[in-house]
Amino acid sequence: MPKIDQQKIQEILSRGVEDVIVGKELEKKLVSGQKLKIYFGIDPTGTKLHIGHAVPLWKLKDFQDLGHEIILLIGDFTAKIGDPTGRDSARVVLTDKQVKENFKTYKRQASKVLDFSKVKVVYNSKWLSRLNFADILKLSANFTVQQMLTRDMFDRRMKTDQPISLQEFMYPLMQGYDSVALNVDLEIGGNDQMFNMLVGRDLQKIYNNKDKDVLTCKLLLGTDGRKMSKTFDNFIAVEDAPENMFGKVMSVKDELLDHYFELATRLSEAEIAEIKKSGNPRDIKAKLAKEIVKMYHGEKESEKSEAEFNKVHRDKELPSEMPVFEAIKSNYFISDLLVESKLAPSKNEAKRLVEGGGVTVINKGQEERVADWKKEINLEDGMIIKVGSRKFVKIKI
Repeated sequence: MPKIDQQKIQEILSRGVEDVIVGKELEKKLVSGQKLKIYFGIDPTGTKLHIGHAVPLWKLKDFQDLGHEIILLIGDFTAKIGDPTGRDSARVVLTDKQVKENFKTYKRQASKVLDFSKVKVVYNSKWLSRLNFADILKLSANFTVQQMLTRDMFDRRMKTDQPISLQEFMYPLMQGYDSVALNVDLEIGGNDQMFNMLVGRDLQKIYNNKDKDVLTCKLLLGTDGRKMSKTFDNFIAVEDAPENMFGKVMSVKDELLDHYFELATRLSEAEIAEIKKSGNPRDIKAKLAKEIVKMYHGEKESEKSEAEFNKVHRDKELPSEMPVFEAIKSNYFISDLLVESKLAPSKNEAKRLVEGGGVTVINKGQEERVADWKKEINLEDGMIIKVGSRKFVKIKI
């Protein structure tokens, strides 16, 4: 039987939560001691989970700690359709091979939060791939085109004459059918998933004559205040190296500190208030960074990452360790060097970094900022290329 801890239940239903449907009913179930079947789904559209993805994972852990049944659903079927949520254009359709490659490490990454000895992992291709055309017609008969067009991204596309594929219309039905197949009591997800989750609530009532509750978590913003995304390079991956994770948290905008303490840490309100007493954003942020690194890498690595950060950014010394780029020639154009050493993802980004004054060459203790993105660099063994304040590569020739 699940634990009945009313204070913990209140915290679960409020901290980092955007909405609960239906809140009072869910609370009654939790305090009654009823064991709930709870799931969270992730579509493997990329290879990395970031700490924004981890917000609902930590919520799952809270329910896990109370003794409820936890299901992690890997959307290997729905990933190939592509969730239209928040999209002003259709997603590129992924192949089976891409999907399998993407979800290969998801369990390992999620293990930083969840105890997988107490988690059931399922893949929605198990039931969605078995639906025949008659099943899909029956499923789609439960909703209207008008209902689908209430979604803001579809409304925007209609107004700008952007195409909406029937496949995208089907996505909420596919995700919603997951609730039916699993026969769950509660679904957890980001607040951008509310529409899809409510479709699942309706289908659960239609197919299984059962009320499914919905809990949506607030979305953790990226370090720059925009949506956390690889596209914006403002994300913090759960498997980032400790020193990189620390540095990324230190780059979070000051006005987002409360947001990060609430969503990205497990600290109590009293502990957060104590940290904020100093009033110095730099010190507060350092404690935030230490806490986040500790959550994913442990206290020892948290201490080391702070010391390393101070060494590089406060004391202006070089990092103790840095990646090595083994050059195959002695001369590189700076844009090519940045891409080949993986300091920049593309030549366009390399050009932007150089023109923004973010690229420095360090050789024999002398630093030179590169101003021309077409500049040719004569490499020497031990030379260091620095991008921004956190990225370094040592040259080996």
